[in-house]
Order: sequence, then C-alpha cells, then structure tokens
Amino acid sequence: MPSPDSTKIAIIGLGYVGLPLAVEFGKRYDTVGFDIRASRVDELRAGRDSTLEVDADELAAAPRLRFSASLDDIRHCNVYIVTVPTPIDSAKRPDLTPLIKASEAIGRVLKPGDVVIYESTV
Repeated sequence: MPSPDSTKIAIIGLGYVGLPLAVEFGKRYDTVGFDIRASRVDELRAGRDSTLEVDADELAAAPRLRFSASLDDIRHCNVYIVTVPTPIDSAKRPDLTPLIKASEAIGRVLKPGDVVIYESTV
C-alpha cells in the first residue's frame, strides 16, 4: 500500500457512488475522477453535476480533484477504486460487463504495487 503522502487515487466511474467519493478524496489526496463518457467529464470540469449528487461548492472544495476520460491521465495513480454500475438483467442476474470493461482498462495502466478496490452494489 502506498504511503499517505505518495497516494494518487483514480476513481473509475463518476455516478452516484464514484463522484461523491472522488470529491471527498480530492479534498486531501491527488485524485482523478475517470469516466468513459467525455460529456460527463466536461460537465464536471465546468463545475456542474447533472445528477445532483454534488453541487458546485462541493466540487470547488476538492482542490486536488481533476476529471478525465483518458486512461493516460490515470496511469500515474497507485490506488484505483472501481465504482461502475452492476445492473441486473431480466432474470435478476448481475451484468458484469461494466465491471469487466473497467478491469480491462485498469489492466492497461496497472503497475506492480498498485492497489485496486472494487465497490459494487447489486
């Protein structure tokens, strides 16, 4: 586990779980909020959250938080927290596609010693 002073966090997925988590970590740690939707990243960079999970003041209160849709921007991180949705299908089975895709993406930037944490609500 990296020391607190060297911790650089990537939050993967900026929905109702990931965004508030990114804001809190961004108050103390270098944090990148990553989402595959460039439009989501653009609105958050502009200080707006269309989901209303956080307001502009909360975003502004996280000075060490930035947003990106580029894997290159999370390459330097050493803690990855995956907060992508895990929807269920009509048979009430979890659809792991978003989780698998996020894992594949992280695998392209992961380095020895990095930490990956999965948060999932099913």
